[in-house]
Amino acid sequence: MRLTRAALTVAAGTLAPALLLATPAFAADTSGAGTASVTTAATATDSDSDSPYDSMTEEELRIEILRVLADENSGVGVRREAQEALDGTVEDMRYFLETGILLAQDEDNKVAIARLLADPDSGKAVIREANKALDGTAEDRANFLATGLRLAQDEDNKVEIFRIIGLPSSGKGVYREAVKALEGSIEDRVYFLSTGYRLAQAEDDRVAVAKILARTDISAALRAAAEAVIDGTPEELRYFIEVGQYEVDG
Repeated sequence: MRLTRAALTVAAGTLAPALLLATPAFAADTSGAGTASVTTAATATDSDSDSPYDSMTEEELRIEILRVLADENSGVGVRREAQEALDGTVEDMRYFLETGILLAQDEDNKVAIARLLADPDSGKAVIREANKALDGTAEDRANFLATGLRLAQDEDNKVEIFRIIGLPSSGKGVYREAVKALEGSIEDRVYFLSTGYRLAQAEDDRVAVAKILARTDISAALRAAAEAVIDGTPEELRYFIEVGQYEVDG
């Protein structure tokens, strides 16, 4: 379940253009097709008679749409509809800012959620909540990408950490840091899976190498190999414990 280490990054990168309708200030890094754009568009739909776009001139409407196009977080659907509005009439531009931008954003949100579902690394909770969002309303989809994805990913992260605790290779260091992560915040769990686990495993592996060196019955070749790797990288230590020590005497 490698997504447990990366899904928030995916959400902040690959999916960032899709989050417009509901943008929170890890997924917290996800943003929409422009916070200013969504605030204006959402306000405009509250009451047709109070739409701020009704009194705007053609030039003012054009500037608002250009702001949407200039926003690097605007998705493909939003950009397409914004450009069509610019190429159309004043009524087209007004419609886009009042209604079209929200429909286009929902299109982008559906694409973003579909990508999550197609990702083989997506965990069970993410897939479950993503399907619910797709079957729901535009608000459900926006809320999932803004908040629900982060919570579902954390559920998957907890499952992954429990799985790691149960691995035969998990020693005291891994257990200690895993428990800390489980008792900590969402960010603590993400850090453990992306970085802390690797470092804790290296700590356990270094102890295992030290135990090998403490033995009196090992060959000179194995002792030399263990001495060479004990101050090595986490990857070198892991390889030695899993494979290297057996190759030396083999």
